[in-house]
Amino acid sequence: MAESSNDFSKKRKRVRKYFGFHTFGDPGCPLTLNGPFRENIRFFLQECAEIQDYKLNGMPIWCTFLVHENRGFVVPLYAIEENVKTSLNPFCDHCRCVGWSHHFLSRRKYHLIIPVDEDWNKPLSEDTFDLHTHLLHGLIHCNGYGHLICISGIEGGSKNLSGRELMDLWDRICTSLRTRKITVEDVSKKHAMDLRLLHGIAYGHPWFGRWGYRFSRGSFGVTEHQYERAIEVLSSLQLDMIIDDFSFTKICTEVKHIIGCYRDLSETNLMTIQDLLKFMLALKSRPQMKRNSIVLAATPCSSSRSLARHAFSSREKNTKCRKFSSVVAKCDSRWPARRLEFTAEVIVDALKEKKAACNFSSGVMNRQEVRDAARLQVGDTGLIDYVLKSMNNVSIGGYVVRRSVNRLTRKLEYTIEEAKNGTRVQTETAPDMVEASCIVPGNDVYGDVFYMYSHVILSYPKSDMVKYAVRTVLDGKCFVKEWPFRDEPDDLLRFICRFLPSMREMETAVTRGFLQGEYVMVPPHATIGDLKSVIQSTMRDTYCIMEQLVVTDIEEMQEVRDTEVLFGIVESGTELSVRGFGLDMDTDLRYEGGGDNWTVRCKCGAEDDDGERMVSCDICEIWLHTRCCGIDDSQAVPQMFICETCRASLAPPRADSILEFESYGDSMLPLMPFAGEAMSLIY
Repeated sequence: MAESSNDFSKKRKRVRKYFGFHTFGDPGCPLTLNGPFRENIRFFLQECAEIQDYKLNGMPIWCTFLVHENRGFVVPLYAIEENVKTSLNPFCDHCRCVGWSHHFLSRRKYHLIIPVDEDWNKPLSEDTFDLHTHLLHGLIHCNGYGHLICISGIEGGSKNLSGRELMDLWDRICTSLRTRKITVEDVSKKHAMDLRLLHGIAYGHPWFGRWGYRFSRGSFGVTEHQYERAIEVLSSLQLDMIIDDFSFTKICTEVKHIIGCYRDLSETNLMTIQDLLKFMLALKSRPQMKRNSIVLAATPCSSSRSLARHAFSSREKNTKCRKFSSVVAKCDSRWPARRLEFTAEVIVDALKEKKAACNFSSGVMNRQEVRDAARLQVGDTGLIDYVLKSMNNVSIGGYVVRRSVNRLTRKLEYTIEEAKNGTRVQTETAPDMVEASCIVPGNDVYGDVFYMYSHVILSYPKSDMVKYAVRTVLDGKCFVKEWPFRDEPDDLLRFICRFLPSMREMETAVTRGFLQGEYVMVPPHATIGDLKSVIQSTMRDTYCIMEQLVVTDIEEMQEVRDTEVLFGIVESGTELSVRGFGLDMDTDLRYEGGGDNWTVRCKCGAEDDDGERMVSCDICEIWLHTRCCGIDDSQAVPQMFICETCRASLAPPRADSILEFESYGDSMLPLMPFAGEAMSLIY
């Protein structure tokens, strides 16, 4: 029997090692691993982790210390080895929900966990596996199949690490350890938006798609073709068509306004909602200063939400101002500073004349009036627009120009006043250079994205096709990344060995699904007998049901003696079919999904458990989705439930069969109250 990871760790005294957070898992950093996962994880724990002096419910714990190169803090990466034979929860609910319930039960699970920031210096608690607050929690079975259970940082979650940093680390670790397939249930949200829908429309794949995760299995019978078609339908919605479809709604002005603003901001023609969302998210990801310069160069526009924010901010900051010369010195403008300052002086003169005409009262001018007055001396309207966006609480030649929003007309208005001793003038530009950015799309991108998400995508008027496509994408939660088998250019021979069940075991294999193959390695001078021995040892070490397995034959080499050398007989990288005996079909520890045999036959097309809420018919014991049966998620499942098929069989006879009913006499009467009760429970 192979040694456990704990046995390896006890052989020598440990010296704490530190590794770079952003390079850990890169090729050769810290290890180059060419074997299967079950061997790589042991070597990884031996060389890169420190055994802890306590256990988690009897399970050994290791810790790898990762130093954040830019900020210097140390991140603990815990690894826990769970022996399923002694585990309180030997079966895997994640496997059951992603379609792997037929996999043979692996003997060991490895949990990789990064706790929340405040728990980095604390021991792991007994309920660690049940917590959903970890920054990172991945579970990998010793056969290389695993699940990303939770990852934080996509929307908050960590003050030190972003979701992208954590996903990069997880992906490098999985690649380095040579995992085979990793699933993730994408229920991530940002600003109350489902990222699988938002990113699916914008990029054609979920947020996890950046790391190669693709559609694996949909809930409620959603197939890959349906999912891809739904993404295509939503992504190709034309912006002009959206404007027309919303022209008779209450929000038509807002939708048209947002689309028009971002079209003005974009250097390319935005045709579809995919183009729009992709541009908006790209604009959000740019640095604030660079984003401000893009926004300042666009035609001014505002939304009602932004105007309200600006009205508040202008009241709060009306005692502060900045020198206009300092503002333009920091601007990334295509116009020279002297032209910007000249245009600003022209605008100040126009405001002074207006104030004088009003007998030195406020002298308010709206934006269009200021623009028309400035055009008498400045012919470049783009230059005027650029300066107007920059003029808020700025001092020019002894005067302070302020901007506000008229609550009734919703138009920008400019006023001027003499700079007094009490006016505080900032000589340096603040990080938020221009207050105008708060009223122009580009500053609060997610506010505008959320508006389009909630009012357009989720509430598209009079279009069942769009609603169905949205529901289909939201039901596609399970994504998977696969690392294909590859043969390395070294001296070792590698094979994929698939166990073929006997005739007695074939019936179960057909109903549960066929087995996945296992990776094995042997030296080139190994014989066929040596290969059989390695396969046997591998299978015994990997699966509970195969602890007594004896490998007798390799289908592709039946005519070759066990003493023959492999080299030259079979090519490395070949898939081999193996036969033997000794499977313990009577053990309860057979399949990852457990020993229960349930039947799912829902009208949505689902034929297996997909993790969604289900209810079982009390007559035929078929499982169906509660949603498909008209039971809302907020409602409790009825104490007695009968499916439509069984209900139809219990329904009262038709009028044309009354004679037949009467011929049975009182023998039918006991069934009638039962049928009526069942009908009332359903409806």
